[in-house]
Amino acid sequence: MSDNRYSNDSIGKTLLVAVVLCLVCSVVVSTAAVALRPLQEANKALNKKRNILLAAGLLRPGANVQRAFSQVQPRIVELATGEYVQSANSETSVPIPPDRDLARIRHRAPQATVYLVSEGGRLRSVILPVYGAGLYSTLYGYLALAGDGATVQGLRFYEHGETPGLGGEIDNPRWLAQWPGKRIADPQGRLRIAVVKGGVDPASPESRYQVDAIAGATLTSRGVSGLMRYWLGENGFGPYLAKIRSEQ
Repeated sequence: MSDNRYSNDSIGKTLLVAVVLCLVCSVVVSTAAVALRPLQEANKALNKKRNILLAAGLLRPGANVQRAFSQVQPRIVELATGEYVQSANSETSVPIPPDRDLARIRHRAPQATVYLVSEGGRLRSVILPVYGAGLYSTLYGYLALAGDGATVQGLRFYEHGETPGLGGEIDNPRWLAQWPGKRIADPQGRLRIAVVKGGVDPASPESRYQVDAIAGATLTSRGVSGLMRYWLGENGFGPYLAKIRSEQ
């Protein structure tokens, strides 16, 4: 009679092999994650720079991202005052009252990093980080305004979890192509930029402030409109943009 303690088919040996395999695999995965982290962070930073440049129309096909980004100057802005500060306080957040939370983000940092591009001694572009709730996810993007602080140069979303073919169309170049040239406010300074359902009438004076909603993605479109109106309003970058307009 064979002794089960020494059988290759014993439960004990099967469990031992399983445990050893799990330990080896966990070590391999952990080692790979640690080794690849610097590369992942570098790729993340490069993708961020790429989207900032694309929003402002500053990246030509085949151009070197790092070289193109050398013309961009990051600055930290105190959102409440619109003034530049030397460093950001990442340990605090500002709660947003529900009646003002158009972007549905609940709270935000007191400062934000903006990206400036100058040309011939004048401000050419200011690129703003914007984010807000869509249908299924938070939409993260960059909005580029001309040096007048009032005209859209471009928009890019770099992270979201919206439905492909519906809300995911916020990545579609044809939809994004509607944004350049739009005005964010009327001559009286009232914020007017909006994503509208039913189509924009090119003959209407309102068309200068409007972008067509995405077909079949009403809530995502509403989310884009909301985050624009929040971040360009008095609780977001409004004080900063007013400062830029007064200087220009």
